[in-house]
Amino acid sequence: MTRVPVHLGARSYDVVVGAGAHDELATVLADVARVAVVSQAVIAEHHAPAIRGVLDGAGIAHEVFLIGDGEEHKDLATVERLSRDLTTWGLRRSDAIVALGGGMVGDTAGFAAAIYARGVDVVQVPTSLLAMVDAAIGGKTGVNLPEGKNLLGAFHQPRAVLADPRVLATLPDAEYRSGLGEVAKYALMGDAEIAAVIERSADALRARDPDVLATVIARSAAVKAAAVSADEHERTGARATLNYGHTLAHALETVGGYDLRHGEAVAIGLVFAGHLAGAIERIPPAAVEHHARVVGALGLPTHAPPGLRADDLLVVMRRDKKSTGGLSFVLAGPNGVEAVADPDPSALDTAFAAVGIDV
Repeated sequence: MTRVPVHLGARSYDVVVGAGAHDELATVLADVARVAVVSQAVIAEHHAPAIRGVLDGAGIAHEVFLIGDGEEHKDLATVERLSRDLTTWGLRRSDAIVALGGGMVGDTAGFAAAIYARGVDVVQVPTSLLAMVDAAIGGKTGVNLPEGKNLLGAFHQPRAVLADPRVLATLPDAEYRSGLGEVAKYALMGDAEIAAVIERSADALRARDPDVLATVIARSAAVKAAAVSADEHERTGARATLNYGHTLAHALETVGGYDLRHGEAVAIGLVFAGHLAGAIERIPPAAVEHHARVVGALGLPTHAPPGLRADDLLVVMRRDKKSTGGLSFVLAGPNGVEAVADPDPSALDTAFAAVGIDV
């Protein structure tokens, strides 16, 4: 197994990647008497028995709590319902929550953990590629409002992130492909190792080759861990670079009613960001084309669904939680990926049109 440390002083923890990572629960939760495992029905059917076996072997009392499947359940109503169930069960501040699932479970269960009894510990056990390479790492938790994605949330770092790539064998193709959107993000942020894997092994990565997967997951975790360690609460701008492609992506999800999966929206957002950076002459045309080529190599969309209007998306983008009052993007440039505020409107029109959005 590979251990990737997230350095946060006394709150440091490891992202453990590899076969048997879930067995680490016995050690990570050795001082906890009771655990609430939060999951979804299909995920629990596949993976909860193994988790329960580890907890039973460690003598840790536990119960499984299910939340709804789908982005429409990532809201305050779900957090309230879950919290009341935890209260009825008798969860105490000295107990812990295990978030067993993809990004939606990790975000929602993590947010409940952050606010329940003013904070209980959580262990992230991701079961999707997207969660393994991104969502489960770094302590960002939250739920959606009708006005936008993840507008309510808290930073709540886990005790550990335990990622066993073997569980991805049960992941539906569309969900697996969605996770590749975040992998493309790391490559286009400038990580040479992930870019090289995509260049030489895109077919193997799409086919879930276990050796290629293990490399990509561990390397993605290392990139994210470094950014989180440097800028836990997104105050210096170092962690903000992880939002590459996400400003448009979150707007696409909100305006489109979450018809696009997150990684698909990120893929389109990356192509858009490449065109926007090109339109304001931060990167040359070859680099713009490289964005679309990397996204396409992973079988991800390079154009938005038909019927979306730039004006509708801009309303949501201005409400983005990272905005400082106007429009804020993370864009590639001569100094790497960095935040750029309020680009020229004509450049925005060019980038929107390049990904098939009406201007």
